[in-house]
Amino acid sequence: MAEAPYDVVVIGGGPGGYVCAIRAAQLGLKTACVERRGALGGTCLNIGCIPSKALLNASEKYLEAGHGLAALGVKTGKLGLDLAAMMGHKDKVVAELTKGVEFLLKKNKIDYIRGAGSLIGPGAISVTDAEGAETELAATHIVLATGSDHMDLAGVAIDEKRIVSSTGALALAEVPKRLIVVGGGYIGLELGSVWRRLGSEVRVVEFLDRIVPGMDGEIAKNFQRVLEKQGMSFQLSTKVTGAKTARNGVELSVEPAQGGEVETLEADIVLVAIGRRPYTEGLGLERVGVERDPAGRIRVDGRFQTNIAGIHAIGDVIEGPMLAHKAEEEGVALAEMLAGQSGHVNYETVPGIVYTWPEVAAVGKTEEQLKEAGVAYALGKFAFAANSRARANAEAEGFVKILADAKTDRVLGAHIIGPHAGTLIHEVVLVMEFGGSAEDLARSFHGHPTLNEAVKEAALAVAGRAIHA
Repeated sequence: MAEAPYDVVVIGGGPGGYVCAIRAAQLGLKTACVERRGALGGTCLNIGCIPSKALLNASEKYLEAGHGLAALGVKTGKLGLDLAAMMGHKDKVVAELTKGVEFLLKKNKIDYIRGAGSLIGPGAISVTDAEGAETELAATHIVLATGSDHMDLAGVAIDEKRIVSSTGALALAEVPKRLIVVGGGYIGLELGSVWRRLGSEVRVVEFLDRIVPGMDGEIAKNFQRVLEKQGMSFQLSTKVTGAKTARNGVELSVEPAQGGEVETLEADIVLVAIGRRPYTEGLGLERVGVERDPAGRIRVDGRFQTNIAGIHAIGDVIEGPMLAHKAEEEGVALAEMLAGQSGHVNYETVPGIVYTWPEVAAVGKTEEQLKEAGVAYALGKFAFAANSRARANAEAEGFVKILADAKTDRVLGAHIIGPHAGTLIHEVVLVMEFGGSAEDLARSFHGHPTLNEAVKEAALAVAGRAIHA
């Protein structure tokens, strides 16, 4: 082709893609962003993180109005649910934010090209719009940032009516009397929490013998107990083998994970939330020769480049946690590398958060991981029940756990279950980013009375000197 008109073309307008495009444009690179959905923001903004958080927040307020305010001396009248209005709020938030992302692209002079992008050669892309018209683009660098899609389960056909993915679970027209969630990970527990608060009988069916696999074991056990107190039930070590839909519900066939007698569970709605897979369909990877690993993820080197020069990948389509903030940081780092700077991502400090109530948040290593690696560590723990702000707010469930190297005191990980855990975890992320110690955290000022004091006390507890425990 002739001289490339674009320095960078990003395929995918989700958190990784649009952030990469903006940073590239900030650095003076002529940039385009190709998105097939018709709205920017990707799965996260349109049918994932943002709409789910809108419903989580709304359902928390509904539950609090009905059951939590009386103890604080606040009397309410007859409680009512306007599900259509709640969904309307969710849709309004999504629409406003997608328009906001579109404005950011325009502000940074990025060409927003609607359509499905596909590789046709090194430095060459074909874009097919909604009417089927094709346009070719040329670029020095192509970035694949197409995100992920829900994983299917053999024998359980998702129709987004009775058997739904997370997409369908965000748009139910009525509160199901009985909801079965297949999968005990972040997504299933968050959406299960939404519908439980609004009145559903929720059962979680999980193949493993625990929920939130990969999280600290002690946190997971406490988390399950808390959710059970809220009315959710759990059927662990259980394999789902099939599903039959009828006009009024679903019959789900399950058996013990290790084999055994088949049992039939009945539900109005079944949510399949067993994980996500890289979305690479239609990208033309085979045509160009881009390599993938056995899990279907695009292989990249330390600079996010595939085996084909000039073709890069970030976010959910490559190895690592499928989290929006991970994709964003990769997008920024890659853009800086393409501009000749030294972009970098520290994967040791990627936080993970479950936005239930209480929230669960983690960063760094778990106890299990440290034990397996033979790393000597010291542990500090502090309960929110001993935190004055948590008690004043009547939100005293949970605790903070900090893990530090036994010799150097360097913080290796932190795990929080409790109020606003997703916010609190970030002060530990910052300490870890700078290679700080538990003592650094313990000797830092923490305003009183705040929830953050629980983090400080846990850091003090690493050295056996917590004040309020």
